[in-house]
Amino acid sequence: MKIGRKIGEGSNSEIFEYENDNKIIKLAKPNTHKETIQREFNNSLIVSKVGLPVPKPYQVVEINERPGIVFERIYGVPIKQLLFENLFNLLNGNEQQDSWDVITSIARILSEVHQISNDELPSQRDSIKYQILRVDYLSNSEKNAVIGMLERLPIDNKICHGDPNPDNILVSNEKIVLIDWNDTTKGNPEADIAEFVIMIKFAILPADIPQEIVRIFDSLRESIIEVFMDEYTRLTGITYDDIDPWIAPIAARKLSADAISEEEKQLLTNEIRLRLGSKQ
Repeated sequence: MKIGRKIGEGSNSEIFEYENDNKIIKLAKPNTHKETIQREFNNSLIVSKVGLPVPKPYQVVEINERPGIVFERIYGVPIKQLLFENLFNLLNGNEQQDSWDVITSIARILSEVHQISNDELPSQRDSIKYQILRVDYLSNSEKNAVIGMLERLPIDNKICHGDPNPDNILVSNEKIVLIDWNDTTKGNPEADIAEFVIMIKFAILPADIPQEIVRIFDSLRESIIEVFMDEYTRLTGITYDDIDPWIAPIAARKLSADAISEEEKQLLTNEIRLRLGSKQ
C-alpha cells in the first residue's frame, strides 16, 4: 500500500494519492470514527451499484490506526470553482448565461438522483432527528418544536445525497460526478433541495475568495435559487412551496456541522427562530 501526496482535505478527512494514478484514499481525521467511514463506504457502494455517476469504492483499510476508503480517482473540477470563475467573468462584462448553466446542471443531476427509490440506505428522518438533538444552539423546547415540524412532513424513500454542496459536484470530461456520500439516506428529495437552498442563501464564503466575487455572489443569491428551482421544478414537479417546510429542520440539522462558521450558524439559528415564531 503506497500513499502518495496529499491532494485534498475536508473537515473530517484528508485525501491522498494511493497506489497508482487511478486511485485515491480518503483517510479519517481524529474527529471521525471508523463507523462513519464504514457507513460512507456502504452508501457509496449502494449508489454506485444503481448506476449513479460516483467514484467507485474499492475497500475500507486502516493505515497508521486511521480508517480510510480507497476510491477510484476522478480528475475533475468542482462546480463551485466553475461558478466563481463565471462570476469573475461577469465582473469583467461577460454574459451571465454560463453561470446559470452551472446552476441548472446541479438541478439536473440532483433530479436524476431523486428519481431512484432505495430501501437499503439509512433513514433520512432518523438521521435528521439525531443531528438536531445534538445541536447546542437551540433550547430543548426549540429542538422539540423543529422535530415536530419534521414529523408532520411526508415520508419518501428516494436516494438523497445529504450534502449537495457544489464542492461535492465535479465536472469530469464534461460529465457530472457526485462525491462524498457520507450523509446519504433514503427519504424526501425536498430535504436535499432545502439543503442546497439554505447553502446558497446563508453560506459565508471563505476569506480567500476575492471581495468582488463575494459582492456579486451576495447580489445574486436569490437569482441563483430562482434559476435552480425553475429547472428542478421543470424536471420533477417539486416546487419551492414543497421545499419551504423543510427549511427549518434542515437548518437545525446543519447547526451540528463542523464545516460551517459561527457566523453562518447564527444566521441559521435566527432563521429557525423566525420560523418557529411564525408557527406559534
